[in-house]
Order: sequence, then structure tokens, then C-alpha cells
Amino acid sequence: MKKEEGRRKKGLRAPRRLSLPGLWSLAPLCSALLILCSSFLVLAAATSPPSADDLPPLRPPHAELPPTFWEQHSLWVIVAGIFLLGLAGAAAWLLTRPHPPAAVPPEVQARQTLEALRHQPEDGALLSRVSQTLRHYVHAAFDLPPGELTTTEFCRAVAGHGAIGPELSTALGEFLRACDRHKFSPPAPVPSLGAVSRALQLIEQAEARRAQLRQAAPDKPAA
Repeated sequence: MKKEEGRRKKGLRAPRRLSLPGLWSLAPLCSALLILCSSFLVLAAATSPPSADDLPPLRPPHAELPPTFWEQHSLWVIVAGIFLLGLAGAAAWLLTRPHPPAAVPPEVQARQTLEALRHQPEDGALLSRVSQTLRHYVHAAFDLPPGELTTTEFCRAVAGHGAIGPELSTALGEFLRACDRHKFSPPAPVPSLGAVSRALQLIEQAEARRAQLRQAAPDKPAA
């Protein structure tokens, strides 16, 4: 007490003593420091390289992997694919290509054309088609030389063709000249020529002549 009074007289303060509540206020800080140090130690232990004793034993090496199917046969697969594609393309071309029309005999084609003209009026256009159909038939049936001929030239060529014969060539010439007269005649009433029926009769006569020629062909002596 005397010391405190002396200090008070001298203007000096007494040293402050730490009380128990003040020490308890430092406890959380100490706990945080302990936790931080523990975490640092665990992290250091985890990141430190393991020793040779801590490493697990190595497993024996696996056998070498065999080559795959593609690695072994890739070339043959590519060649077979190209071959199959070419085969499929060729088959598609054969199936879709336009086929040539079947050859129609000249007498069949001429009869079909004339039958389609049977019920049409007999004017100049009809007579032209009938005479043209008949001339095409004679060209194909008796192998006349190709070329566009006038009626006079055509009649001359038919008359000089031995396979046609004089009877048929005369009938063809008379019919074709009659068609020309009716085509170029003035527009006056003229009797019907019956061109379609007459042309069909000439075709029948020509077919009979061809049959005679086929029958006589084997009897010819060999050259």
C-alpha cells in the first residue's frame, strides 16, 4: 500500500495484470494456429515423395497385342470393295440400258401402218403416206439400193430387178403412178382409188413372190 501511494504521488501508474477473462480471449487464436500447423504437416506428408519401401510391386508386363483384322487384310478388303462396286455398276448398266427394238419384218410393219390409215379420208396426204409405205416395204423386202427416188426412177429400178419379176413390177408401177395422178389432180370429184386396200394386195402379191424365190433358192446350182 505504501508503494502504491508513493507511486501515486510520483504520478506513476501501477502495472496492469492479466486477468483470467483476458487469457480466454486468446484461446480461439491458439486453436486456429494449431489447426493451421496440423494441416500444413498433413499436406507436407502427402506431397513428399514416397520412399522405395512404400511403392507397390510392379506387375509382370502384358503380352504383345496381336495385329487387328484391318491391319492384316486392309489391302484385300479395299480391292474386294472396288471389285464389288464395279460389278454392281456393270449390273445396273446392263439392267437400265435401252435395249434396241426387236427387228420387225418389213411386211408386218407395212401392214400395221396401212391398217392405221384404212378409215381416213383418201386425200393427197393419205395417198402420199400409202405410196411411201409401199415403197419402203419394197426397198426392205427385195434389198433395193438405198436412196430417195422419184416415182419414175423407182418404177425403172423395180422393172430392172430380176427378183421382183415383170408381173409385180408392172403392178407396182401402175399403182404408184395412179397415186401421183390423184395427188396432183385438180380438186374435182374423182372416184376413190382404194389406195389402202390396193397397197395391202400388192404386199400380199410381193410376199407370194418372195416365197417362190425362197423355194427356188435350194434348187440353184452352187457357184
